Amino acid sequence: MMNFKNKYFLYFLSGIFGIFISSAQEKKLYEELYNSYEDFKETSIEKRRFSQSKIQPLIDDFKRKENFQVRKVGESIEGRPLQLISMGKGDIDIFLWSQMHGDESTATMAIFDILNFLDSEYFSEEKETMLENVKLHFLPMLNPDGAQRFQRRNFLGVDINRDALRLQSPESKTLKKLRDSLEADFGFNLHDQSTYYNAERTSKPATISYLAPAFNYKKSINDVRGAAMQVIVQMNEILQDYAPGQVGRYNDDFEPRAFGDNIQKWGTSTILIESGGYPNDPEKQEIRKLNFVSILTAVFSIAEGDYKNADISKYEEIPNNDRKLYDLKLTGLTYKLLGKEFILDLGINRREVQYGEMDYYYDAYITDRGDLSTFFGYKELDASGYKLIDGKVYPETFQNLAELQQKNISGILKEGYAYVTLSELPDEDFTELPINLVAEEFEIPENLQPDFFLQKDGELEYAVINGFLVDFSQENNTVQNALIID
Repeated sequence: MMNFKNKYFLYFLSGIFGIFISSAQEKKLYEELYNSYEDFKETSIEKRRFSQSKIQPLIDDFKRKENFQVRKVGESIEGRPLQLISMGKGDIDIFLWSQMHGDESTATMAIFDILNFLDSEYFSEEKETMLENVKLHFLPMLNPDGAQRFQRRNFLGVDINRDALRLQSPESKTLKKLRDSLEADFGFNLHDQSTYYNAERTSKPATISYLAPAFNYKKSINDVRGAAMQVIVQMNEILQDYAPGQVGRYNDDFEPRAFGDNIQKWGTSTILIESGGYPNDPEKQEIRKLNFVSILTAVFSIAEGDYKNADISKYEEIPNNDRKLYDLKLTGLTYKLLGKEFILDLGINRREVQYGEMDYYYDAYITDRGDLSTFFGYKELDASGYKLIDGKVYPETFQNLAELQQKNISGILKEGYAYVTLSELPDEDFTELPINLVAEEFEIPENLQPDFFLQKDGELEYAVINGFLVDFSQENNTVQNALIID
C-alpha cells in the first residue's frame, strides 16, 4: 500500500511534469508565431514616421469585420479621433495603448500585426480558447497630433504621460475614462526608448525593456503589481530565445504624475514595454516583430492563467537599463593637440533631424572623449596605433553638384578631404554623397568634428564622415548621409 509521503511525491512529480509539458507546448507556439510573423505583418507600414491618416484605412477595415468592435472614444486637441478596437468575449479585460508619445510608434505597428493575426485563419484553435477567456482593447494611437509632427508631446505641448493627475489634455481624459470604464484587469503601456540604452554591464542594446511600474515611493509589491511582474517574467523568458541578452528593466522610481504608475495604483496590473535599439534596424522592424511575439506571449499567458506559475523573483534578475551605448566607438586613437600626443577613446552619436513631414537625415556629434572603457558601440573599432587626422577642405571649388559628380569622389575622400566647396549649394541640408558639401566662405570649426581620418604608418586607412565609419579597404561602405553646410 502506498504511504502518504510516496503519494504526495508522485502528485508533486505529476504537477512538475505537467508544467514542463505545458511550457514546452507554449514555447513551440511562440516559435511558430515568430517564424510565421511575415504572414501577419501589416505591410502598408514599414517606416517609423507615419500619421493617423496612414492607419485610419486599417481601422476602417476592422469596422467592417464581424468579430471586431471599433468605436470612437474621444478626440485629440486638434479634433483627430481616438479609437478603440475590441474583440473577444472573456471576463478578463486587457487594455493596450500605444503612441502616448507621438514619436514612439514601434508598438503601434505591432498592434496592427497582432490585429491581422487575430483576424487570420491561422492558429484558430489557440485563438478561440484565448478569446473565450479575455477581451482585448487596443487604442493604437493616443497622441495623433504628436504623431502628425512626429514629436513626443501633444499639440498643447504637454507630455501626456505626466498628466495623469491634472488631466488637462483631452487625450489624458480619454485614457483615464477608458481605464475606469473597462475596469481593465491588465494594461499594456507601449513606448519607445532611446536606442542608446544597453542591458546593464553588457555591450548589448536594451532592445526591449519591461517594467511593472511602482504605485508608491516605497515601491511596494501588492497582488496587482505582482501579477504584472509575473507576466513580465514569462515575456522575458520567451524573448531570450529571439534577442538573448537584449532585454532590460526600466527604472521603477515612482513618478506620481505618470499614467503607468497611477493605472497600477488604480488596480490594473500594468506592464510597460519600451522599444529600444537593434543593430542595423533604424526603422525598428525587427523590434516590431519582437513586440508582436512578446505581447502575444503575455496575452496567451493571461488567458490561460499560466503567468501565476512564474517565479516573481526572476523579475529582479532582468538587468537594469543602462545608457552606455554609442553609434560608433573608437578606442585608443592618438590625438595631437598643441604639439603633444594624447590617447583618446571617442564616442560618436547621430541625431535624427526631421525634414518635410515624415523624413529625416543624420547629424553626428562627438558625445564624449577620454577613457570610455566602460562604454560600448553599435559599431566599434580598436584604433590603437592610429593617428587622428582632421578632415580638410578640397582645394578646388566646383560650380555645382552636377560638376562634382563627374569627379572620383571616393578618390577625393581617400586623399583626406572631408569637405568639398560648391559655388552653388543645393537647397537641402544633407547629401547622400559620402562627403560634406560646403559654401565658399566655410571654415572648419576649431573644435573636433565627427569628420576626420585615421592614419597608420603614414597611410589613411579609415574615414569618419558625419559619424559613419568608412574602411578604405572595403568596397561596400555606407554613409547614410553627409551634410550640406552653408
